[in-house]
Amino acid sequence: MTTQEQVKDVVSQVLADKADKGGIKRVVWIGAGGSNGGNYPAQYFMEHETTQVVSSSYTSNEFVHATPAYVNENTLAVVVSMRGTKETIVAAQVAKDHGASTIAIYVDESGLTEVCDYKIQYDSLAVDESCMGRTNSAVVTMIAMELTQQTEGYAEYETAMAAFDLVDPIYRKAVEYTRPLAAKWAEQNADKPCINVMAQGPLFGAAYVFSICNVQEMLQIDSCTINTCDFFHGPFEILDKRTSLFQLISVGRSRCNDERGIRFVNQYGGERVYQLDAKELGLNDIKDSVSEYFNHLIFAPILNNVYMRALSAVTHKDYMTRRYMWKLEY
Repeated sequence: MTTQEQVKDVVSQVLADKADKGGIKRVVWIGAGGSNGGNYPAQYFMEHETTQVVSSSYTSNEFVHATPAYVNENTLAVVVSMRGTKETIVAAQVAKDHGASTIAIYVDESGLTEVCDYKIQYDSLAVDESCMGRTNSAVVTMIAMELTQQTEGYAEYETAMAAFDLVDPIYRKAVEYTRPLAAKWAEQNADKPCINVMAQGPLFGAAYVFSICNVQEMLQIDSCTINTCDFFHGPFEILDKRTSLFQLISVGRSRCNDERGIRFVNQYGGERVYQLDAKELGLNDIKDSVSEYFNHLIFAPILNNVYMRALSAVTHKDYMTRRYMWKLEY
């Protein structure tokens, strides 16, 4: 069974189970750290395409300690963790205790897969051999699209499902294209104490993951995530010729916001302003009607596997080394 077939089957089972209870009225996407950021494209899709199912996204411990009042038997909780982060397992149990149907999205079996009603395995984007059309972000986006299709219909459903098969080939070409660019960027930023990452709309989640997971966690370099729209409401005051700023540029309806940012930072920033454009990465190979929802699926693995690794090489920081994580109680 393919991942798409599995997603379709699980969503069908959830809806059938809830049919005599009023159906699914809400979906919550739950995860911690990179898993939380990886849920962003599913939430983004639901916000822009769905009218019958209300969608929200939570980091695991917020969901545990401030559980939304609406979580009940008409809720679907999609809970993501590679190997079963402690607070994410608790979040799944809390959702289940409130009557929600629960789906575990995972790499390795853990307490999470034991707690949840259903489970779907994904490929880690950090593994070169993985299929990037089956990563955590891809699977949750499939679930969002499938849930929409089965509850109210999604006009671009067939086009979107076909696009998942294009993700990995696009990614492979983008790796070859970006390697020399990433090497130059890394050399220019090897001595910078802070690397700011800026994006908006469909790419804000990828910027967040790059900032908190790749730069801060893996390389222990300070980083700030900036929404390109909010850049003009405070953060642009830090910009000068020395500022390190990595801007992600999307395809989709809100690309004009990226272009506004480009004009400003190119005028007032310096040589450490760097821009990576979805059009350069091959997102135009996906039909315009759905390409917006695939920005994250291409950018996230490129940032992790090309740009983070390039910066690791020039700074001589082993990206598998941690200062606190997995070593201390926290």
